[in-house]
Amino acid sequence: MASGNEEPSSSPPRHTNRLAKERSPYLLQHAHNPVDWYPWGQDAFDKAKNEDKPIFLSVGYSTCHWCHVMERESFEDEEIGRILSENFVCIKVDREERPDVDKVYMTFVQATSGGGGWPMNVWLTPDLRPFIGGTYFPPRDLGRRPGLKTVAIRIMEQVTRLLSYTWILDALKKGTAVAANPGESPPLAPDVANRCFQQLTHSYEEEYGGFRDAPKFPTPVNLMFLMTYWSVNRSTSEGVEALQMTLHTLRMMALGGIHDHVAQGFHRYSTDSSWHVPHFEKMLYDQAQLAVAYITAYQVSNEQFFADVARDILLYVSRDLSDKSGGFYSAEDADSVPMSGGPEKREGAFCVWTASEVRELLPDIVDGADGGATQADIFMHHYGVKEQGNVDPEQDPHGELLGQNVLIVRYSVELTAARFGISVEKVNELLASARAKMAEVRKSRPRPHLDTKMLASWNGLMLSGYARVGAVLGDKALLERAVEAANFLKNHLWDTEQQTILRSCYRGDQMQGCTINHVSPPISGFLDDYAFVVCGLLDLYEATLQTEWLQWAEELQLKQDMLFWDVQGGGYFCSNPSDATVLLQLKEDQDGAEPSANSVSASNLLRLSHYTGRQEWLQRSQQLLAAFSDRLTRVPIALPDMVRSLMAQHYTLKQIVICGQRDAPDTNSLQATVNSLFLPHKVLMLADGDTEDFLYQRLPVLSSLSQQGGAATAYVCQDFTCALPVTDPQELRRLLLDEHMQAELG
Repeated sequence: MASGNEEPSSSPPRHTNRLAKERSPYLLQHAHNPVDWYPWGQDAFDKAKNEDKPIFLSVGYSTCHWCHVMERESFEDEEIGRILSENFVCIKVDREERPDVDKVYMTFVQATSGGGGWPMNVWLTPDLRPFIGGTYFPPRDLGRRPGLKTVAIRIMEQVTRLLSYTWILDALKKGTAVAANPGESPPLAPDVANRCFQQLTHSYEEEYGGFRDAPKFPTPVNLMFLMTYWSVNRSTSEGVEALQMTLHTLRMMALGGIHDHVAQGFHRYSTDSSWHVPHFEKMLYDQAQLAVAYITAYQVSNEQFFADVARDILLYVSRDLSDKSGGFYSAEDADSVPMSGGPEKREGAFCVWTASEVRELLPDIVDGADGGATQADIFMHHYGVKEQGNVDPEQDPHGELLGQNVLIVRYSVELTAARFGISVEKVNELLASARAKMAEVRKSRPRPHLDTKMLASWNGLMLSGYARVGAVLGDKALLERAVEAANFLKNHLWDTEQQTILRSCYRGDQMQGCTINHVSPPISGFLDDYAFVVCGLLDLYEATLQTEWLQWAEELQLKQDMLFWDVQGGGYFCSNPSDATVLLQLKEDQDGAEPSANSVSASNLLRLSHYTGRQEWLQRSQQLLAAFSDRLTRVPIALPDMVRSLMAQHYTLKQIVICGQRDAPDTNSLQATVNSLFLPHKVLMLADGDTEDFLYQRLPVLSSLSQQGGAATAYVCQDFTCALPVTDPQELRRLLLDEHMQAELG
């Protein structure tokens, strides 16, 4: 389990503001600024109205590199702190706690400046309407770039004129509307899928995989779409190309420096086209989605390499991002103090190596190796370690990685074995031993900051990761960890009185025996919290066949519909429309670092309609897809996950019903057969004969299906019209593959 890593300051802070009472690690990072910060809330709004002052809103997150830079340069500056505090009501927001606030003002910044990112800094009227905004500001003028001090002074001088700029928000309300026309149907799935595939091929980078030159992001949503596209186009050249693009990208990422070869897990993105030098931050949502992408690649290719990477990701999450309560932490920072000491943190200091460090750690001569090679020689050859460091200065503009090496696999194990005249088995053994020694050294280094905030949405994504990988590999320990995560969500992020999800909770003070803390009042869950948790619960049901998770998924979906559904235009709002402090009611129309909650909801509704018999959820899924028709038709590459949901509607879901006793060996064999295959258009359910059970109550037709000859029996059905029952796992495998081919041809 992960442990804390923040060193207490030796001297008392000169300043303490209201953020000291908050739980968010990001807000706490600003608790001792000489800025009179308020958290987002009524106290700040009332002060702005009573004193008729503009609001200075600053948004970021705790592992954001440029947020750290701006805090150090500007918000710790006494003069700037005084100017901001005297002339504005200053509000700090953790974008991960309040994605609704972040989305509104980021939409404004992107529309008015042509760019976006964090930190985001926006000036608002007392009634929260934005009039000027940007991202990072240097403290003082830098060349043609105005500094924060200059911008603040100019706003003070021209505040009356600037306050009239708020018409922009009205224009944004019109420009961001997403709604279906009356009677509109979703677009044709094959046409949209083909266009999405073509758009992805145009942005694909052939040498190293991925979808742009640099910076290069993992984009699991693209890879999952491509594997789904392949699954219904296996016999076409386009299908083959889609699979090749996916597997090549996943392989090159796993070999690259974006993958932590010593301590597992993936960094946020690569600064170059070859996946070599990453931005070293590690995010929970990346680990969750990449675990699913790699295990899916294993299903379609049967290459053990991909299963090993999926397991490797979960090893990292279990060790470094897991709380004793069963929840998952949000992120690890990119910056940390180097071993050489000094107050300044450096990007990647925890992860990189000098050649002399490697030689000192791995000095032993390897028996039988050519030229008396040491373990260090073999390791350095394989992972591209150079005496002068292997980081191109272009990827290191601040000189933080000078003389350092980011490990990247440069040769196959076979080539490394041939180079040193030893066996492949020997190389594997040497490299594993070296990585273990290096992992021990890492433990003695100052750790990066750990964001111990636990978000319902990201925990839902991670629940899917453990459930999917555990199911495919038949790994009971991973499935038990998935159940722990689901119990954590129910125990700590589910308000039983209000019957609502909470957005976040926080690691408690272990010394005081407090395991979990909440903010007061708690932040209510947003659309992505509901959608991602529902998806995780559906994946957990298919992995464990325990109907309690299905039942809770149904409850959550009903609540989601009540809170967020747009009755007029279709689709879900990102946040509760009844919150008057959120001035734009947005529907996320992009699958980016995380999938859009509407994309995930379209799939959830479809799956749940099959599990519950609720036809209104099938219709609601169609209405949702119709609301996004224009974007799906024009730029499906913006919504690859929603295109998958559209394809699932088109190809219709098969029901795979196993009649048998849960956890019985013959039931497990049939379940394992289903889990071994990538079947994106199916639901799996268990009929164990208990007619009082949730599924039998929702789907009375299950009572007509029974075991054959006393053995666990599988039925493959469409609209519960079923093929002949099978009891043999191999026969089931053939049947599922035949059904899949027929669906493709159909």
